[in-house]
Amino acid sequence: MFQDNFYWGAASSAYQIEGAAFIDGKGKSVWDVVSNDGNLVYGGQTGHVACDHYHRYEEDVAIMKEIGLNAYRLSFSWPRILPNGTGQVNPKGLDFYDRLINKLLENNIEPFVTIFHWDYPWELFLKGGWLNPDSPKWFAEYASVVSNHFKDRVKHWITINEPQCFVLLGHMEGKHAPGIKYPVEAILTAIHNVNLAHGRAVMAIRSNQKDARIGYSPVGTTFYPKNGTEKEILWAKKCMFESNDQTLWNNGWWMDPIFFGKYPEEGLKKFEKFMPRITDEDLKIISQPLDFFGCNIYHGAPVEDNGGVMETHKHPDGNPKTDMGWNVTPESLYWGPKFLYERYRKPIIITENGAAFKDWVMSDGRVHDYERIDFLARYISNLRKAASEGVEVAGYFLWSILDNFEWEYGYEKRFGITYVEFDTQKRVLKDSAYWYKKVIKSNGRDLSLAIE
Repeated sequence: MFQDNFYWGAASSAYQIEGAAFIDGKGKSVWDVVSNDGNLVYGGQTGHVACDHYHRYEEDVAIMKEIGLNAYRLSFSWPRILPNGTGQVNPKGLDFYDRLINKLLENNIEPFVTIFHWDYPWELFLKGGWLNPDSPKWFAEYASVVSNHFKDRVKHWITINEPQCFVLLGHMEGKHAPGIKYPVEAILTAIHNVNLAHGRAVMAIRSNQKDARIGYSPVGTTFYPKNGTEKEILWAKKCMFESNDQTLWNNGWWMDPIFFGKYPEEGLKKFEKFMPRITDEDLKIISQPLDFFGCNIYHGAPVEDNGGVMETHKHPDGNPKTDMGWNVTPESLYWGPKFLYERYRKPIIITENGAAFKDWVMSDGRVHDYERIDFLARYISNLRKAASEGVEVAGYFLWSILDNFEWEYGYEKRFGITYVEFDTQKRVLKDSAYWYKKVIKSNGRDLSLAIE
């Protein structure tokens, strides 16, 4: 079962819900710029208004309280606080987060703050962004500003969210902001600078706040043994942590430097001629001690022993999929946390898990998202199993609290447990919100599909 002080939360990110993109002194982010372009995002949609959370945060916190959340994962907008990325602080940006954090605390909702969730300051991108060797120091300055200002109210910090996505999708595949396709040598430089930025941010937070609880939230590339045999388990672990192909999505490449202070040897050999210069001091900075491991897990890939030949990514024909086209694989929330805990030995917090489905308000005024309820019940059940078998699981954050701007998909993909009519900004709690309320109330004991 889950521990008594378990964090039951939901998550969001600044650019996806806040709106208010060009008011009150906020600077531009790379997402503000690329969504203006009209080519990267579905239908030319932008996050300029999004869920208008900037003006409606009190209503949204009331929704969180109604659901029964005891924690909320949000992110700060770097250019809202530092319009140029460094230097002059925008007091109106801090004022907004003051009001939001205070409102959360008034409602006994613990804030978990992600310092960076992809909305990189445009002015810093013009200086080379993550390729600039000064970029880790820029990030450390930002981390120092926010941790010093909020140290009396924010105890839980997450430095960086899903670096694989904003580096690889944004700088290698060109699907996310800044929408550029750099060569692999540049990508490896950006990865190392992001890792250094993480480490320097941890140092900055700890210098301001000795009692801070600090984590990191990479996206988990999860493999699991289809039949649970010993051979399949060993192969699934190998797939999760070894740099077994020419891609850079592998877990070990992003996690080993943070927790072990070294890059995987097989990866260094593969990319030797492209690697930036890495010093022992760099690795010491990168591997600053952390308090928890934030796992973002949505789906996984089965590993199957087919007569002595190991097959991966082979799902049954007709396997259920979410609206993102992702396979529904509840086992990934058992095996993923289990493998990550066994390797890195840090308390696990699921910082994102959820699903997009095609929801709408039905003629009775309700949103009957039964697929999401079933999805969540299956996944949380697997997480509960992992916890009952000794994996130290400290919290679960459902993605997401609201339907929002889903990056290159615009407003076409609905992950929220609260429906948002984007033309009117009306909020409607979905059936999954009422179901999640029951789950929270029972501390995860009641995962039946009935709605409270």
